[in-house]
Parts: sequence; structure tokens; C-alpha cells
Amino acid sequence: MKPISELTPAELNALSRNTLMESLGIEYLDVEEGFVRARMPVDRRTLQPVANILHGGASLALAETVGSLGSILITDMERYDVRGAALTANHVRPVKEGWVYAEARLLHQGRNTHIWNIDIFNEAHELVSAARLTNFIVSRQGN
Repeated sequence: MKPISELTPAELNALSRNTLMESLGIEYLDVEEGFVRARMPVDRRTLQPVANILHGGASLALAETVGSLGSILITDMERYDVRGAALTANHVRPVKEGWVYAEARLLHQGRNTHIWNIDIFNEAHELVSAARLTNFIVSRQGN
């Protein structure tokens, strides 16, 4: 198998089978060093049960998905693991249907931490949520 950093979005989507990403319908669209873009449907899987709008937890799952992949792509995964440390978000606009798109951009690449800014937009490219993810980069046992 190719290193994860050499996989296409279609190959990355195939790796997501039988995971939370597949359950929520998350699909990677663009992947490059320092940037990841994905989309997620706003449907029965991702809606709040009462308000029938996009669930904030689904938005957070989307944000952590793209930011975590971004860190994986720039980390030597034979020597290190990527672990989420903190995720915060502000939800600014409801979405009732269609798709939302997450764009993760690397803000800081330190030896032990990565910080990602993740903006989630609706189909009209209006901001839905703004998130910030901090990942720990930790040495694997035995290395």
C-alpha cells in the first residue's frame, strides 16, 4: 500500500469505509500539504432531531476529520501518532439541507503540536461554523 500522503481523495474515501466518516457521509475532495477539503451531506444522519438543522456535533466530527487527516499527511506515521488535543467551534448559521464543505488550513506546525483552522461553509459559500483544532504529535512506543 502507498503511504497515506500519496493517496488520492478517492483512495482516502475508500479507507473510510465502515467508520464514522462513512456513517456521516463525509467525502474528501482536495488533499494537499497544509490543506484538506471535504464535504458532508445535511440529511437524516447529520440533523438535530427536533430543530431539523445541521447538528453541531456533526460539524465538529467533520472539522476533526479534515484537521486530523491534515496532520497525518505531514507526520512520519511510522514514528509518530496524531492525537486530537482540543477542538472548539462557533456555529454561526443553520443549514437544513444540501451539503456543507469543510476547509482545513494549517496555522502552526510545531514538533509536538499542529494547529488547524477549519471553516465550514454551506453551498452558497456562507460560513456555517468556524473551528480550531489542536493535534498532539506523539512518539510511538519503542521509537
